[in-house]
Amino acid sequence: MSANPLFKPFSSANLELKNRTVMAPMTRNFSPDNVAGQNSVDYYRRRAEGGVGLIITEGTCVNHIAASGYPDVPYIHGEARLAGWKKVVDAVHAAGGKIAPQLWHVGGARKAGVMPEGDVPGFTPSGMFVAGKKNRYEMSAQDIQDVIQAFAQGAADAKAVGFDAIELHGAHGYLIDQFFWEGTNQREDEYGGSAENRSRFAIDIIKACREAVGPDFPIIFRWSQWKQQDYTARLVHTPEELEAFLTPLSEAGVDIFHCSQRRFWEPEFEGSDLNLAGWVQKITGKPAITVGSVGLNADFMPKPGEATFREAETASLEQLLNRMDNNEFDLVAIGRALIANPDWVNKVATDRAEELKAFKKEDLLELA
Repeated sequence: MSANPLFKPFSSANLELKNRTVMAPMTRNFSPDNVAGQNSVDYYRRRAEGGVGLIITEGTCVNHIAASGYPDVPYIHGEARLAGWKKVVDAVHAAGGKIAPQLWHVGGARKAGVMPEGDVPGFTPSGMFVAGKKNRYEMSAQDIQDVIQAFAQGAADAKAVGFDAIELHGAHGYLIDQFFWEGTNQREDEYGGSAENRSRFAIDIIKACREAVGPDFPIIFRWSQWKQQDYTARLVHTPEELEAFLTPLSEAGVDIFHCSQRRFWEPEFEGSDLNLAGWVQKITGKPAITVGSVGLNADFMPKPGEATFREAETASLEQLLNRMDNNEFDLVAIGRALIANPDWVNKVATDRAEELKAFKKEDLLELA
């Protein structure tokens, strides 16, 4: 166990963890009235008991009328909802784990009619969820400021509830990412145009959250090249472009970057074996979380015509551990493997990987 890099303690300026494992955020749709209930308490507690160093919750919606786009997802505003999260936090801490909420605004992924907000449309930088198709609401300057403050309030409330960090969801084609992406951001004000301007929304959110939580509370930022609208999309194409993109985010107050890939083993740029997290850590000098089919033999994207995570068999961790030994990245997020195996971390730590179960669709039927 001491020789396995997954189980070395992690320590950064603002966060200490017992090991390098992270539970990846995964939407589960099991929160009636948008409250994390006892089923969520038990679900996250089991992963903490199972050895996870840091749990990042499923996306939890900030206090904006259009933040949610899916049924039965949790919110992080309102007395009952914050009380629900407090129970989750207390249970995870009692089990020896640490936990961060993923603060989320779905942007154009919202379709009018999703309850409880009903006919509220999806809010976007330029009225588009998919580039070239203007069928959503275009945010005003005041709307932008309202959303920035909603994230800041979510961050403050998360700290007050007792969370150990926050994660800002800037990936996968949701609102923050829609501002990054030139195809969906055609604004002509200070939040659109150049790549620098398109990052301003995220930077202002990071700065507002930093002000809300103070200098010592960890802020994680999740981002991706791919989008749910376009799996082949690339926000940056070279290490130089990546550095220009990351530096302002880092300077705004990000402590850890969560680098979303579909397959962690794939190199990000030609001429180097470094994956996305490897490049981010090299450029910023800050810790990076890798993710993408860890412990499984297939990525999570569904086959055509399917609308759920893809099934996958267990797979070797050898390449992952080799990359960690080479200090490519500091932390590893595990997704579907942790849905199928709440005790995944403890089993790997005690050389019982042969007991791990494959991920099957039936694992999604309840919060087990």
